[in-house]
Amino acid sequence: MKGYYEQKLSAQRLRRCYEIAPPRVRQYFESELSHVLARIKPGDSVLDLGCGYGRVMPRLAEKAGFVCGIDSSYASLTMARETIEGISNCVLAAMNALQLSFKRNAFDVVICIQNGISAFHVDQRELIRESLRVARPGGTVLFSSYSGKFWDHRLEWFQMQADEGLLGEIDHVKTGNGVIICKDGFKATTVDSEGFRELTSGLGANVKTVEVDNSSLFCEITA
Repeated sequence: MKGYYEQKLSAQRLRRCYEIAPPRVRQYFESELSHVLARIKPGDSVLDLGCGYGRVMPRLAEKAGFVCGIDSSYASLTMARETIEGISNCVLAAMNALQLSFKRNAFDVVICIQNGISAFHVDQRELIRESLRVARPGGTVLFSSYSGKFWDHRLEWFQMQADEGLLGEIDHVKTGNGVIICKDGFKATTVDSEGFRELTSGLGANVKTVEVDNSSLFCEITA
């Protein structure tokens, strides 16, 4: 499961998932990104965890002073180079999000959106800790998951992906309560408000959760 995105949902296949998204899901993409952009100040340095094919990096670069996108999929990073071609304040790196090759306090804003906290299939608490390590004092760390109110739209979109062969066949018997399970082993979970509270407890940081557009649930952490 950990390597599912690297092996089956990277580069062109990942981009296709976004291309086929229905209108309400596209609205979710835009609402999520707008929420992130509102928390970036002009000139900020931004780290995009799990940047994929660079989908949001050009938009981030319009406001930020510097954007670094990391991913573990070399195929996605190859496509991302095309996405950011000609954008001078964007760079890419192949990197494990749990072992970032950056010094402490390196970024003003760290983002992990599109439910990356679940999609990475790593220790979520350690992912948050490592993100905070590279955030500057007073900086912002943003994690997003899906709102429970978005379930029907999310399931419809995943069904479209399965119909195109981008995901395995959805197991509708096992799918439910925020969890999507496919017969090829794919499993998509989420983190709710209580889950974010548990994951961030004891970190000594200011934490709040915010629902956006009845589609995203953001965990906003001030380093």
